[in-house]
Amino acid sequence: MDKLKIPEGHTGVSKTLRLPENLVDTVQSLADLKNISFNRTIITLVEFALDNLDDVDREKLNA
Repeated sequence: MDKLKIPEGHTGVSKTLRLPENLVDTVQSLADLKNISFNRTIITLVEFALDNLDDVDREKLNA
């Protein structure tokens, strides 16, 4: 079995999330459909959500 090697300059942060099982299943299905990792799928979904905040939440976040 190969050992995990994190590339130098990696800027990721490890966090533990507790997600509902049905959400995990749906995200995994999407990841499989797009042939990308579960992690990459979550990152894409979170980036999309942050880029599409409503104006009130965006103002609060940027205050």
